[in-house]
Amino acid sequence: MITPDDELRGPELPAGVLGSEDGVDVEWHAMTKLWWDAWRSSAQAQTFVDTDWLFLIDTALMHHTMWAKGRWEFASEVRLRAAKFGATPEDRARLKLKVDDPATRPQAPVQSPGNVSDINSRRARLTG
Repeated sequence: MITPDDELRGPELPAGVLGSEDGVDVEWHAMTKLWWDAWRSSAQAQTFVDTDWLFLIDTALMHHTMWAKGRWEFASEVRLRAAKFGATPEDRARLKLKVDDPATRPQAPVQSPGNVSDINSRRARLTG
């Protein structure tokens, strides 16, 4: 069981690997930046080692090509590669990877200290 912690892990997308146009480095496509940051902040990222990040950078290059150049033939390879890391609920089930969802966990009632009165009872006393 992995509990999400919203920590950003792994490297930033590398600069300069996409070539240049008119002497200016090509920027990563906005969808690839979004995809990359989703992986970096995913609960699964807590388990990634250096070779995983390198594999994902190669995958990011395909993802960028897909979005920036409309080369949708890369989509199936990106999907297969992302599945190895648990991209979808089905992938995570196949990997036996459980990500805890703190939002669905029952919340313990807040206990007020003995010397603090409930706001509703105070309001009732003041308003008569």
